[in-house]
Amino acid sequence: MLDCTVPALVLRLDSNVFHHGTLGAIRSLGRAGVEVHGLVEGAHAPTYRSRYLARMHTWLRGRDTVQALTRAADRIGRRAVLLTLDDAGAIAVAEHAADLRPFYLMPDQTPGLPRTLADKRLLHQLCSTLGVVQPETRLITGAGDAAAAVADFGLPLVAKWAQPWLLPAGTGLRRTSLVRRGQQVERLLQHVEGRELLFQRFVPGGPGADWFFHGYFDENSRCLYGGAGRKERAYPRGAGLTTWGRWLPNPVVEGAARELAVTLGYRGVVDIDFRHDPAANIYHLLDFNPRLGAQFRLFTDRDGLDLVRAAHLHLSGRWTTRGRAGHGRTYVVENYDLFTAGPKSLRALCAADEYAWLSADDLRPFVGMAGQTIKRGFARLAGPRK
Repeated sequence: MLDCTVPALVLRLDSNVFHHGTLGAIRSLGRAGVEVHGLVEGAHAPTYRSRYLARMHTWLRGRDTVQALTRAADRIGRRAVLLTLDDAGAIAVAEHAADLRPFYLMPDQTPGLPRTLADKRLLHQLCSTLGVVQPETRLITGAGDAAAAVADFGLPLVAKWAQPWLLPAGTGLRRTSLVRRGQQVERLLQHVEGRELLFQRFVPGGPGADWFFHGYFDENSRCLYGGAGRKERAYPRGAGLTTWGRWLPNPVVEGAARELAVTLGYRGVVDIDFRHDPAANIYHLLDFNPRLGAQFRLFTDRDGLDLVRAAHLHLSGRWTTRGRAGHGRTYVVENYDLFTAGPKSLRALCAADEYAWLSADDLRPFVGMAGQTIKRGFARLAGPRK
C-alpha cells in the first residue's frame, strides 16, 4: 500500500497539450490517495482538469528549472516523490540532483547519463561502444551528407533530431519522422543549421515488429517492475508514438533492456524502443528514453500496480512486491488512434482494457481533449492557402 503522507510532483517542461502520460500519472497516484502536484509550462492542457490533481505549479519557458522546483517544494511543504515525464526534465533533475535531493525523493541517477541517453547522437556512439545493435546512422550537416545517406540507405529512411527537447515550438518539426521523398529531405535541411540531424537506415520490420520496454530500476539497477509491449499502431505511421499497444511476453526484449540497464548502472523509470528485423532475426534498439513513457499505464497488473506506483513505493520505502504480469492487456490513445486507423480504430476502442483519456470517474480531461482536438482541426482547415 502506498504511503499517502508522501506527496508526488509530476514534472514536464515541454508544451504538449495532448501528453496522455501526464494524465495517467496524475490519475494513478491520485486514485491511490496520494496528493499529486504538477509542475508544467502552462495550465491550459486538458490533463490539468483532472479531479486527481491537488495543485498546479506553473513554470515559464526560460526560467530556471531548479528554482521552479524548489519553489514548488516550498508550497508542497514536505519531501515529495519527483517523476519526470520528458527528456528536458529528466536531464535537469539528474544534473542538479544535489540541489534537489533535500526537497524530493528521486533515484540516485548518474548525473550525465540521462543527457547521453536522450541525445540520439550520443546514444548511437554509446551503443557502438557497447556492441548494442542499432540501425546504421549518419550525422547530417548539409546537403552533401544528406545526398550520400540517401544514396546509401535508399528511401524510406528515418530522420531524427539528436536533441529533440531543444526543438523550437511552431516549426512543425517532429522528433522522429519517416522520410519517403526527396522533398522531405529538403525541408529538413532548411532547419539543420545550429542543430544535429541524424539519418538512420530504415528497418522494414513489418506488422508486429515494433516493441517497447518500460521498467523501474532500483539503486542496484535491479528491475523491480516492468514488461514488454508490442506497438500495434503508431501515429504518425512508421515512426511515431504508440496509439494501440498490447502487453506481451518477449524474453529477448526484456532481457536486452535489463542487461543494458545493468551495464549502464541505470536507476529509475525507463522507456526503451526496439524494432525486430525478421530477415536477420535481431532487435535493433531505436530509443532509450530516461523517463516515464506516455503509455506506461499499459503495464498495470490486476492489483493496480504500475510504474509510477512502483516508483512511489520504492522511493518512500514501502516496496514489498514485484507485481504480476498482465499479459494480453491493451491500451488505446483515442485521439491519435482515430487519426491513424479511422473506422478500424473502433474495434480497438471497444475492446481496450484502458483508454488514455476517457474515464468514467474523471471525465473533464477527455472533454477538454476532444474540444482542443476539434479546435485544432478547424484551425488547420482554415489555415493560409497558397
